[in-house]
Amino acid sequence: MKSPQLVGLAAAVTSAATFATSGAFIKPLLEAGWSPAAAVTARAVVAGLLLLPLVLFSLRGRWDALWRGRLRIVGMGVIAVAFTQLTYFAAIRRIPVSTALLVEYLAPLLLVVWVAATTRRMPRPMVLLGSVLAIGGLVLVIGPGALGAVDPVGVALAFAAAVGCAVYFVVAARPADGLPPVALAGTGLLLGGLTLGLAGLLGIVPMEMSFGTIPLLGSVVPWWVPLMVVAFFGTAVAYATGIFGSGRLGSRLASFVGLLEVVFASILAWIVVDEQLTPLQMAGGVLILAGIAVIPAEPAASPEPDESVGPVEPVVPVEPVASAEPVARPGR
Repeated sequence: MKSPQLVGLAAAVTSAATFATSGAFIKPLLEAGWSPAAAVTARAVVAGLLLLPLVLFSLRGRWDALWRGRLRIVGMGVIAVAFTQLTYFAAIRRIPVSTALLVEYLAPLLLVVWVAATTRRMPRPMVLLGSVLAIGGLVLVIGPGALGAVDPVGVALAFAAAVGCAVYFVVAARPADGLPPVALAGTGLLLGGLTLGLAGLLGIVPMEMSFGTIPLLGSVVPWWVPLMVVAFFGTAVAYATGIFGSGRLGSRLASFVGLLEVVFASILAWIVVDEQLTPLQMAGGVLILAGIAVIPAEPAASPEPDESVGPVEPVVPVEPVASAEPVARPGR
């Protein structure tokens, strides 16, 4: 890989690792009485506010970048953040979390299928091999039992979350046209949080909160401690580094690197709550890494003259030879 792609890979791995902190620290809030929608809304709004100073600094003297990138911001906030989170949490009310995760993390395959359909070219053999290895590893990490879905509505909602996750990688990988990654992350999170908040006010999703103390890592802490950990690491850092990495790796490779979130989450659960890693999970992690290793990187996206013309479409660089470069989680 070239140096910019190595930097992008490091950013994408950082994004996957920080996204993985969400579950371990959001769970105490949910057990204390927070509804999933309330936790996600607070997480997105607080993270957006944490990034706001960096957003303002990055945009100094070029506020027109917000207007040119308005479609990316709407896509990031409404679809990648609000829609994906709502459909995912709606799914886990009907089907096991492992099943919902397995379906949602089909996002990389959706990107491969999309580019094959839109370009009418079969993906190169290494892309197909990487897809098989990575998804096979994902099944092992989450658990083969996750394949036993019971509720078709729940599966459909999880698949909708997979579409939203794929849109996240697509939007993140589009040419920046002057909009810094941190600005896209911050404004997208604020818009997503406000969208979820509006959904709560309209009664579309339940908004329940509890402001007492919460048991965490063997001690008792105020409710805002786990929220701030998730807002800073699992949201602000995760989205900012994810967008930065996707811009350098392309949506396809970035989405496969995003599968490492499941591996990091399993390791974190082992460290924080003493959930032992099974041999199958460790083998699955190796397969995911192998799948990522054989996926070829895409050429860096070239800037477009004006992003304000036309709707956001999943566009991915395509090689001039007869092989498709996908594309088109996010994550969440």
